[in-house]
Amino acid sequence: MQVEWLYSGDPWANAYVAGNILVDAGVMPMAVAPYKEQIETIVLTHCHFDHIARVKEIAHMCKAKVAIHKEDARGLVDDLHSLAMHFGARSPGIVPDILLAEGDTIGDFVVLHTPGHTPGCICLYSEKDRLLFSGDTVFADGYFGRYDFPGGSRAELARSLDRLSALDVEGLFAGHGAPTEENGSRCIAAAVGLMKSGYG
Repeated sequence: MQVEWLYSGDPWANAYVAGNILVDAGVMPMAVAPYKEQIETIVLTHCHFDHIARVKEIAHMCKAKVAIHKEDARGLVDDLHSLAMHFGARSPGIVPDILLAEGDTIGDFVVLHTPGHTPGCICLYSEKDRLLFSGDTVFADGYFGRYDFPGGSRAELARSLDRLSALDVEGLFAGHGAPTEENGSRCIAAAVGLMKSGYG
């Protein structure tokens, strides 16, 4: 599967185009514009503002449905949960079209509920293509997401990392930093080891 990495620079999160899916929407709409005819669904890995900032405009441009885990949906309208005030902004103020839950399928991907960074964090996994879109749960440099924001939990994040470590992952496409198209499982294993060492 071809994955296009869309990057807007710090502090904005990565976005990715995979088939008719856009993963996360913190990037500028002009970065998404070349793909607007193919994108049908925007999947938000969680509700933090750097991942959702332009979802309203991008959804309108692409005529796409917006999907987010039910535990993070309120972040689309609640500035506290989206951390929008940290960016001097307000939440997008939209209601999602699709409320995701563990085991749902979006295109070729299965939704994995991986709380810890936020209560409604998700990853998207394709067993066939060995691809994982991991949001801020785990990064390709072997680190894991923060758990000190409202709704975060170190214990839940540790369980989520353990769960991801059981997957066969080649391509790891995270919310921040450069993605990797090989050895994704090794990156996850490194994050598990870091967590168990007491880091953070």
